[in-house]
Amino acid sequence: MSRVLFVVPPLVGHVNPTVAVGAELAARGHEVAWAGHPDLLAALLPAGARVFPVAADTIRLLATGVGDRPAGMRGFAALKYLWQEFIIPLAQGMLPGVEAAIAAYAPDVVVADQQVLAGAAAARRAGIAWVTSVSTPAELTRPLGAMPKVGEWITAQITAFQREIGVDDPVDLRFSDRLMLVFSTPELTGEVGGFAGKVVFTGPALAGRPERGQFPWEWLDPGRRHLLVSLGTVNGEAGQRFFRVAVEALAGLGSELQAILLCPPVPGAPDHVLFAEHVPQLALLPHLSAVVSHGGNNTVCETLAHGLPLVLAPIRDDQPVIAQQVADAGAGIRLSFARVSAPELRAAVRAVLDDPSYRHGAAKIAQSFAAAGGARAAADHVEELL
Repeated sequence: MSRVLFVVPPLVGHVNPTVAVGAELAARGHEVAWAGHPDLLAALLPAGARVFPVAADTIRLLATGVGDRPAGMRGFAALKYLWQEFIIPLAQGMLPGVEAAIAAYAPDVVVADQQVLAGAAAARRAGIAWVTSVSTPAELTRPLGAMPKVGEWITAQITAFQREIGVDDPVDLRFSDRLMLVFSTPELTGEVGGFAGKVVFTGPALAGRPERGQFPWEWLDPGRRHLLVSLGTVNGEAGQRFFRVAVEALAGLGSELQAILLCPPVPGAPDHVLFAEHVPQLALLPHLSAVVSHGGNNTVCETLAHGLPLVLAPIRDDQPVIAQQVADAGAGIRLSFARVSAPELRAAVRAVLDDPSYRHGAAKIAQSFAAAGGARAAADHVEELL
């Protein structure tokens, strides 16, 4: 029996794939544990899962800060904020706890999310093999290729962190030199190359994940189509504006569809719009006809895995890259988050619902996801290192 330690950030979409892979490894007789924020992990992991709490207060503050960034912050300013105010402080704050978890648990392999540099750093310092959990595959496509100085700046941040902790041979901690598990497929991301480690496309890892949350299933009218509108954890006035636009866009479509909006209630919304704080998303997706999203990789891949088209209004970080990949694959429509109007959003929703080419594009991606193997394939490759 071998031990695997997953090191994850305080981000739901980054934790979710590891839950499925961990469940598969546990079913094969391996021991699995997680290091990260205890409250978030308690809400996402199966009951009884082993958790090593890491810098809970620090992580909570950092997660709140990155979530509260002004929506107007884009481009290099947003990227700089992400690295200076989240990724590097997260690495610094989590490193002692991750090293303590490794010392106490003695894992054979560490699976570290690519945004948790502390996981890779701690594994290297302990002489343990580490695997990258690639939950933001947009980085693999080298989106900064046309801006080499920005790429050099990021490399400098990673190098400085390693020098700070006494590492004399710094490497790019985002990308393992042994194995990189990419929870997508080339049919969506395009081909990638130039990495030292083995790059494996597994598709989304969805099996074995506990679903929590209630939903009024009786509200769904089988005679109408259903739409989910979600911006993940985005808050603030910009998010509120988008949902107000969405309500206006959907106002005259009650005879055609029902919509679930993941936001506080918007005054004056019609009866065919339901507001919710959380939904059991995997259970709900088979009942949907399309999804409107900001382009978070987790929701995008879950949606495409069910063969559903998307309308995407990306905000920042990897979202514009992912939204463009979906549009290029013919599986959805990309809009401007800041400038989208109600007529424009209504037209996009009608297009993905009524034009079969979008569902066909989504179905092709779904087929590639299914063929890639998901959690089973990921577990196979992790086992090769045990």
